[in-house]
Amino acid sequence: MALLTLDQVTRSVELPDGGRLDILRGVDLEVEVGDHVSIVGRSGSGKSTLLNLLGLLDTPTSGRIFFEDQPLEQLSGARRDRTRGRDIGFIFQQFNLLPGRTALENAMTPLLYARGRQFWRRESIATAMLERVGLGHRLQSTPDRLSGGEQQRVAIARALVRGPRLILADEPTGALDVETGGTVMALLDEVAEQSGAALITITHDANVAALARRHYRLDGGVLTQAVSGGVGVTA
Repeated sequence: MALLTLDQVTRSVELPDGGRLDILRGVDLEVEVGDHVSIVGRSGSGKSTLLNLLGLLDTPTSGRIFFEDQPLEQLSGARRDRTRGRDIGFIFQQFNLLPGRTALENAMTPLLYARGRQFWRRESIATAMLERVGLGHRLQSTPDRLSGGEQQRVAIARALVRGPRLILADEPTGALDVETGGTVMALLDEVAEQSGAALITITHDANVAALARRHYRLDGGVLTQAVSGGVGVTA
């Protein structure tokens, strides 16, 4: 079943001189429930713009985006925000943890906007997720007391606490060494598979991309499917 579909999506911006810059050009992509997709591309290829569209943070200039067969243009801003908060988990390259807040407090953040059981049980839910990513002993540690790998694990826990159906990982190993990055990606893939979430990894690292089941390359705003082993890219 299709979870997220992009149909001939474009994204352009107006330039100060009155010209137009085409960032994405006719992107087609279908992500199924439980899928694992990688998208590689050089700097400036449109990865960040595509991430914003996949995360329902932006709307296309033309083309259509469907989330569970619901056209994005038919969703009000409030409903789009609710869908994004409930069904989409973001893992950022630089972690974006709140300084001075504990690992538990950081992981609980998305649950502050939840309703019912998730809100009232936010501490136990966040604790269980941190334990799941191997940080049960670091609940009260602030980011400055955590290693890069541990901070990334907190970021993963934060992305997963609401049980998202889609996980977007933006350069998830960009700030990590090779060994730690491999461990983090294996963990992320395992947790996503166990929870039945679709995972989209946007990266310039061919080794990270190779872990996915389906591979795409973004070049000059054009998305093309690549065969396994053909996902290499130079940053």
